Amino acid sequence: MLSGIKTVNTAISKRVGPNLTKCLWLSTTTSTASNKDSKLPTGDQISHTDLLQRIKIPPIKRTNESIDKMRSRLIYQSRKRGILETDLLLSGFASKYLKGMNLEELREYDELLNELDWDIYYWATKNYKISKIPDKWVDSKILHRLQDFAQNKNKEILKMPELDKY
Repeated sequence: MLSGIKTVNTAISKRVGPNLTKCLWLSTTTSTASNKDSKLPTGDQISHTDLLQRIKIPPIKRTNESIDKMRSRLIYQSRKRGILETDLLLSGFASKYLKGMNLEELREYDELLNELDWDIYYWATKNYKISKIPDKWVDSKILHRLQDFAQNKNKEILKMPELDKY
């Protein structure tokens, strides 16, 4: 490696189907040399917003999806997040509440699942120092219900629920 130059390559993947994963490679280069002519931002210039725009994959637009198909998809997306802590939290939540959600609540939950896994986890556990909650989720009934569920007031050992619980 050349003196004064550091390169960090990061692979970020998101499951988009049972056997399909989208992968995005980020490459950040920082240098002590002048970067005035370069159009690429250095590591110090990349903002949190810029980083999120690079790693967040836009959701698939679904039209004419039946409510049963939507529930099935949300079950899958709740169970297969890629981060165990979020898998456990969301799968238990979905097992307990998904059957009783109306269409508006299902849509709100669907939108919440489009957020990054660690953000969902930190918002659900009210750890706002790590991940600040965006204004659009502050008054969310679904997120408040998820936060209440995450408190685990009965001190149950969390495990992936059986599919028949849905």
